[in-house]
Amino acid sequence: SEGEGSSGSGSSGSGSTGSGSTGSGSTGRGTSSAAGSSSASTGSASSGSRSATGTAVNYFYGILSVQVSATGKKLTNVTIASINDGGNFRSQSIDQQAVPILEQEAMQAQSASIQGVSGATYTSQGFIQSLQSALSKLGI
Repeated sequence: SEGEGSSGSGSSGSGSTGSGSTGSGSTGRGTSSAAGSSSASTGSASSGSRSATGTAVNYFYGILSVQVSATGKKLTNVTIASINDGGNFRSQSIDQQAVPILEQEAMQAQSASIQGVSGATYTSQGFIQSLQSALSKLGI
């Protein structure tokens, strides 16, 4: 389970058990790692996976909030809970490229200490701010 590294960032634990509570589009990846990490996934299902949504942050082009799921101190899923960029096409296209990278960076770092995405400074700052808020709510 730990050896999966970045492929485990698709919330393989709770996603692969079929609990669906942290799925959010990454359950497809979770099933591929289910064979290799069934013990880890049953562990996360029974040891109290919890989630928190960070503060909604105005990031200049709109408002976004981040949802974090964790088991113990380990992040099992980081995703956008809500995003409203006012229908601005340029902002939407930047967000579509930046958000998956930010989610992946947060999973790899297991914290809010992430680089952010070049060319998406406002989105990155808003994401990090909401992420920190969610982590604080979880005591991480």
